[in-house]
Amino acid sequence: MASSSLCHCYFNPITVTPFPNTKLNHSSSQSSRRISLRVNRRSFSISATMSSSAKKVLIPVAHGTEPFEAVVMIDVLRRGGADVTVASVENQVGVDACHGIKMVADTLLSEFTDSVFDLIMLPGGLPGGETLKNCKPLEKMVKKQDTDGRLNAAICCAPALALGTWGLLEGKKATCYPVFMEKLAACATAVESRVEIDGKIVTSRGPGTTMEFSVTLVEQLLGKEKAVEVSGPLVMRPNPGDEYTITELNQVNWSFDGTPQILVPIADGSEEMEAVAIIDVLRRAKANVVVAALGNSLEVVASRKVKLVADVLLDEAEKNLYDLIVLPGGLGGAEAFASSEKLVNMLKKQAESNKPYGAICASPALVFEPHGLLKGKKATAFPAMCSKLTDQSHIEHRVLVDGNLITSRGPGTSLEFALAIVEKFYGREKGLQLAKATLV
Repeated sequence: MASSSLCHCYFNPITVTPFPNTKLNHSSSQSSRRISLRVNRRSFSISATMSSSAKKVLIPVAHGTEPFEAVVMIDVLRRGGADVTVASVENQVGVDACHGIKMVADTLLSEFTDSVFDLIMLPGGLPGGETLKNCKPLEKMVKKQDTDGRLNAAICCAPALALGTWGLLEGKKATCYPVFMEKLAACATAVESRVEIDGKIVTSRGPGTTMEFSVTLVEQLLGKEKAVEVSGPLVMRPNPGDEYTITELNQVNWSFDGTPQILVPIADGSEEMEAVAIIDVLRRAKANVVVAALGNSLEVVASRKVKLVADVLLDEAEKNLYDLIVLPGGLGGAEAFASSEKLVNMLKKQAESNKPYGAICASPALVFEPHGLLKGKKATAFPAMCSKLTDQSHIEHRVLVDGNLITSRGPGTSLEFALAIVEKFYGREKGLQLAKATLV
């Protein structure tokens, strides 16, 4: 099969260079899956009572891993029905990812070095990418994966630092984060595709390409039909790589003294991609972001079972004032927010003081609407939730600002949503600068 470009409804054209005489697998598995969860104090694990044909995926993480890349990979592959194992290459399951984001792996890599996976995916980030490169057990696993003709994938710095250093890209086309392209060119045919497929190796560029990358790998593992099914609810960008846009009504200045103080509540069932996108981008902008957990534990198990660790409990966060309170979505998380009298009162005081507040996905419909926080405002929400909005006149906008309110649609709009917040506090130039750095 000759090299070709495929264009699917869920992302822009990608370059595909398969092995000679190898056909891409577009079969779709319809097997039913039951997932049971075991949660303990040290970590959590997902025990999948799945069909024997369930695809097994390994995602190694380290201190300094890029959290948005890791979380999107985990989330999207689990949405596709893959049995995903998140393994720490450190000597502990707790990982301090980039931008002060703390997450907890399912297990240690040392417990899985003899296991067979259908796909091994490497996230980027520094120093995480260097740590993955220097992990000899991981190198051995990835090399065996390659020898056995199974899928390997890497994003951001990982194609150049890990796959290239290990000699797996010789004679292959590959892409990576722009500043590592020169290093990549020394060990591969470096190309600037957002997602590049060459045989059994898939590479991509950075945070803003991670969703396309992950959906591509759903297709490689589970078929085109499953990839289309997964991509729909993500609300992916129709034009990835183009300059992001926002719709703004009743423009007002969002002011702050010194550094923006931003509160991001999280709860069990919050959408991890949305939460991490908001935290990641706003911390890149040097805002002071406080992540507050509802309940009595800092550890939160998000909607796709990614375990995040908050900075404080909401009880502690309540003592301070914020320039913005912004809610991620996720059905379980939004329901928890709506039931929290403490959080709802904080939001009402924020709105009454004409200070900015915002939400994405299910939260505008399930939190703001029933508590009167959208009265006289235009808003958008996750498409399936928009019927719950009283005013549906502006629901088609991906990011909508109405005075001191900002709302957005879902995981695929979360980076645009976060960049719009940056723009409101710091200006358009800063938003575009971060968009370029994250490849949005």
